[in-house]
Amino acid sequence: MNRKKFIKQSAILGAGLPLSAYMLGANSLLERRGDEKAPYVVFVMFAGGVRQQEAIEKKYLAGSQGLNIEGNIMFNMLEGQAPDQKIVFGTTPAFSPEGSAPIPKLLGQTLQKQGTLFSEMRAVNAGHYGGLNSLLTGTSAASQGLKVRPSAPTIFEYLRKHAGFKATDTWFIGNTIANSTPLLNCSDHPAYGLDYGANFFAPMITFGTDGIDVLSNAKVYHPQEELTPIYQMKYFLDQTFKIKTGEMPGIRNTPEEKNQIKEFVRNVFQRKDAGLVSFPPVSSNGDALTVGYATEVLRAFKPKLLVVNMSTVDSCHSNYTSYLQNLHRADHALGFLWNYIQTRIPEMANNTILIAAPECGRNTNPNPIEDQNLWKAFDHSGADPNAYRIWSMMAGPNVPQNLIVGSENNPIGRATDFVPTIADIFGIKDIVQQQGYLDPAARSLFDRL
Repeated sequence: MNRKKFIKQSAILGAGLPLSAYMLGANSLLERRGDEKAPYVVFVMFAGGVRQQEAIEKKYLAGSQGLNIEGNIMFNMLEGQAPDQKIVFGTTPAFSPEGSAPIPKLLGQTLQKQGTLFSEMRAVNAGHYGGLNSLLTGTSAASQGLKVRPSAPTIFEYLRKHAGFKATDTWFIGNTIANSTPLLNCSDHPAYGLDYGANFFAPMITFGTDGIDVLSNAKVYHPQEELTPIYQMKYFLDQTFKIKTGEMPGIRNTPEEKNQIKEFVRNVFQRKDAGLVSFPPVSSNGDALTVGYATEVLRAFKPKLLVVNMSTVDSCHSNYTSYLQNLHRADHALGFLWNYIQTRIPEMANNTILIAAPECGRNTNPNPIEDQNLWKAFDHSGADPNAYRIWSMMAGPNVPQNLIVGSENNPIGRATDFVPTIADIFGIKDIVQQQGYLDPAARSLFDRL
């Protein structure tokens, strides 16, 4: 190339075409990534269908059970005083005439004070699977069937494909292997899929009774004399990882990552036996135990994105008392998780954005089922607008503090906003939006402030 031609091409590049685009092409990460708002995100899909009335409005029993008793039972997340009558949350299993003590608050300052509360948002689906799908794909998931992978890419896949994250940078912590939960770690989209999926981990299975029997003291079995244990292990793994049609739908971990995961499982069994795994002080339900094991993933891998699913408040279908207890304990577990990040993981302390949101709300009016206190239960159905009322809490770097956004008459935000929000935090919002799979109304919550 002669000097004149070199100077001319250099001038073109200097006039506005980045060198990375010129050399690496239009899909280059170097060309497209924006500024990062935080190096870590923890996203909690909160609890399994929460009525706005008991959470954000702090109604407690008012308007639901014919009792004019209000109060806040989410001490770690929200500002507000607890109810002083008919207390059914806390460490005792059921209502007693004298009441019971609430679980002590874990955070010195509520998440509402530490960050931004989107007090009135809208779900796009009133069902659990469709709702969870919308949180992870940023789509309405209106035609998404049960027990199949999402049809649209998940946030895990966007981050692994467009931000270059490793498999062990992204984790989905499920509280069960039932229904479609294990299938939410990636889509079946032909341009994404398992090659870009997150590691799925159901700790209550892996470290529960089945896991203890199959994994903790695993041995090498003789292929002819001990086929029964081999088939038992195969069945357990098939159920855990949902192997179908003879194919192992594995996430693409590198050999080094696979060894790291094996060592992680071995180490957690040892830590569990030694009483070293940290759980919320009150761990009387599966959500709390799941959160405890999630801290082990954070401690071992320091993942860029960790998503935790919680669902015990779904007991509201048949037991309103249990619903109140589990809502209180979900708040307790979330407070524990945030406190653990800030005090026990130096790399993530003050470097993590926490996001929490339910996948759907619940109905305005109860169903006929009464619990032990003769309180009526609540379902969630697409015909009731109240089932579409949700909220979100966000705290951490670059999140405005002590800010409340939205109201019942002016809802701000949608359930499909969380994918562009997380993409925004990691600097790939524009890339994700340009793929064309998101809900057209979805926006980053940072853009809605």
